[in-house]
Order: sequence, then C-alpha cells, then structure tokens
Amino acid sequence: MSKRKSASDYIRTLILFGFVYDVDYSYLRQYNETLGKISGNLNQIAKRINSTGNVYEEDMAEVKAIMDEVWRTQKAMLKKQPLIHNK
Repeated sequence: MSKRKSASDYIRTLILFGFVYDVDYSYLRQYNETLGKISGNLNQIAKRINSTGNVYEEDMAEVKAIMDEVWRTQKAMLKKQPLIHNK
C-alpha cells in the first residue's frame, strides 16, 4: 500500500523513523503554477515601469493585489501541510 520504491526502502524507513506514511504533494504543482502566473504579471509591470521610467498608481494597486494573492495562496498551501497544526 505504501508508495515506497521497494520493500527494503519501506523497512529501512520503518526502522529509522518508527513509522512510514506517504504524503500527497500534488497540490504543490497547482501552487507552483499559480506562483508562475503571478511572477509573470509582476515581470510585465516591472518591464513597463523600466521602459517608461514612470510608476503609475494603477501599477502599484496591481502589485498590491498580486501580493495579496501570493499570501492567500501561501496560506492555503500551508493549511494543506500534514504536520502543521493551525491554532
């Protein structure tokens, strides 16, 4: 039932740690995709600022909104961690 590579790997882990559990980290793929999209948006804003030399109010509002999304995504990812207890 374990997703270990072999029976010997399973037994070694069991001996070393006293337990074996498998954790599904597939949600991290979605997290990384979201961060990639966010970084692309930030790069576009940075290019626009560097090319014009001007910082626009709407650019700063967009950066703040993007950073809010980063923190929301980060908190959602941390809630899915199996060993972190939220209080």
